[in-house]
Amino acid sequence: MTDVKWTIKGREFIHCNCAYGCPCQFNALPTHGDCKAVGAIHIEEGRHGDTDISGLNIAVVLRWPGPIHEGHGEVVPIVDERADEKQREALLRIMSGLDTVEGATFFQVFATTYETVHEPVFAPINLDIDIKGRMARLEVPGVIEARGEPIRNAVTGEETRAQIRLPEGFEYDVAEQGRGWATTSGPIALELADSHAHFAELDMTESGVVH
Repeated sequence: MTDVKWTIKGREFIHCNCAYGCPCQFNALPTHGDCKAVGAIHIEEGRHGDTDISGLNIAVVLRWPGPIHEGHGEVVPIVDERADEKQREALLRIMSGLDTVEGATFFQVFATTYETVHEPVFAPINLDIDIKGRMARLEVPGVIEARGEPIRNAVTGEETRAQIRLPEGFEYDVAEQGRGWATTSGPIALELADSHAHFAELDMTESGVVH
């Protein structure tokens, strides 16, 4: 058990290379055998110990050569340039799975699968997430250009709404399902098109998701 208390309440946009719905959400193997993803979180309210992290954004670029649980992954952590030195340290500790109960959050679980952690990027994170509308925009200049949209009926073109509920999950309680596109540059260069995305409210602490 960690002695450091932290909390994050906010909104999340995640986009990966799997088919809509992402089999990883159900402990199944990824659609194409590997995992490539971008993600971002807007922290509406948050603290790490005595450090207030409210109002800041964080993002990641991720890649694993196989299923996540087999490891050998790599990550580029990205922290809002508005964060001061203490806030940067706090956010990187949370993103690295430190000060977290083992297995309690996706930050901590994913951290155990990284073979390479690239140097953190401190940059503007332009992020807009509409969970109910299943829409998102994510821009980190020179690093990420991504967007999320609703899934549409292949015949009628109408928006299709679907949700995943994970009452014992380590990331969210309920996530709206959508699709996304992304291009990344830097140590992990990705091109993702018309594949899984989800949009969720986050409420978690060092002990796990508040369901």
